[in-house]
Amino acid sequence: MSQFLELDLNLIDEDPDQPRTEDNQGFRRESLEELALTIKSRGVKSPISVRKSANGRYIINHGARRFRASKLAGKTTIPAFIDSDYTKLDQVIENIQRENLSPREIANYIGYRLSFGIKKTQIAIELGKSNSWVSQFSTILSLPECLDIAVNTNKVQDITAINDLAKLYKTNPEEVELFIKENSLIGRGDVNAFKQYILSSNSSLDLNLDSDDVDIENIKKNLAKREEQKKHGRESSTMPKILVLFNNNISELKLVKPQKQGYAVIVNKEQELEVQISELILKEIV
Repeated sequence: MSQFLELDLNLIDEDPDQPRTEDNQGFRRESLEELALTIKSRGVKSPISVRKSANGRYIINHGARRFRASKLAGKTTIPAFIDSDYTKLDQVIENIQRENLSPREIANYIGYRLSFGIKKTQIAIELGKSNSWVSQFSTILSLPECLDIAVNTNKVQDITAINDLAKLYKTNPEEVELFIKENSLIGRGDVNAFKQYILSSNSSLDLNLDSDDVDIENIKKNLAKREEQKKHGRESSTMPKILVLFNNNISELKLVKPQKQGYAVIVNKEQELEVQISELILKEIV
């Protein structure tokens, strides 16, 4: 593979079994059009990898985005290496290294290997990853329906966030389902904030609350009321509001991802602010 050829695009086929699926972000029309503009002006700088097929044709090992974008750019040929030893494992490893695979695509490959009786430890060795990494992605193979849909529609793509939500669902299925429903995009910070809410709701408020301004009894009363409503199917369809004290003003804590670690987003006097969590005092959950 020391030299590459200029192959006719019409002689090249995509691999129908490649790990990246059609809904991968890299295959979005906008993404391909951006790459096509670059190819129009500068050409394809990194040759694709192909293997020989029947009737003088070639199948792509790696480089489907460059192949598609070259067609959009009006090119007739593309630089390519011929590598007949390329395997599905090579495709997965290269895409993982380039971060080109979605969590679902990685999980599907792990599931594919597991179906042949391959142990997770062996899969980890094959992919050059840890056992815990493989286990994290294996979780996606058996998600609750609401979370499975969220992953498949790219609502949540961070593997840590996916695993955290899967764990939370086991003890708080209704809350997790509502959380997913009310958020368009979910990142790790969003889930961390949501975990804090769940913690405060389910741990009898075992928090560091030393201020006289905190009405613990009222908070417990409201939480108990919500639990009673849940038992009788009368729970509100909206997420509970978490009210906090900031600069002696009551503000609402928003379960959204802050820009900085250790900060939280609140609404104070109709203004959205990002403040240090240490400056907030839990006031009420309603």
